[in-house]
Amino acid sequence: MPTSRKGLALLIFVALLAPAAFASNVTRSTPSTRTGSSHKLSHSRHRSRRPRGQQAIDPDRVTQIQQALVREHYLSIEPNGNWDSSTVAAMQKYQADHGWQTKLMPDSRALKSLGLGPDYSTALNADGSSFSAPPSTGAPSSQTAGFVAASGVNQ
Repeated sequence: MPTSRKGLALLIFVALLAPAAFASNVTRSTPSTRTGSSHKLSHSRHRSRRPRGQQAIDPDRVTQIQQALVREHYLSIEPNGNWDSSTVAAMQKYQADHGWQTKLMPDSRALKSLGLGPDYSTALNADGSSFSAPPSTGAPSSQTAGFVAASGVNQ
């Protein structure tokens, strides 16, 4: 029993002494002794930020938008390719009349409504596009015919 008490006392002594031993190795830095590492970290968060997304509208696209706004009687100037205040006001009015946002310019729904949406005329599944005949797969013609009928593709 006396050895277990000695072991227990030694264990308690080490447990109480260990935090003090590790704490003595910690150095406290003052502002004058700090390294530049913390400064570098804070500086990296404040780098000059590059603008993201589209920053300007291409003059040809502006001309297309202006022509559409003139056609819809929202703009009365000659299309010139400049995204000026009269064009912005006309686009905002067009979007507001249709219940769309007016702060971000231009809204994709407004462009589609003006007939300026994406051009899918050359897409594979566009109306009137031509397809080359699919390669022969060696499948029975009855199976191929059933697949074609089920897919709704006209040959």
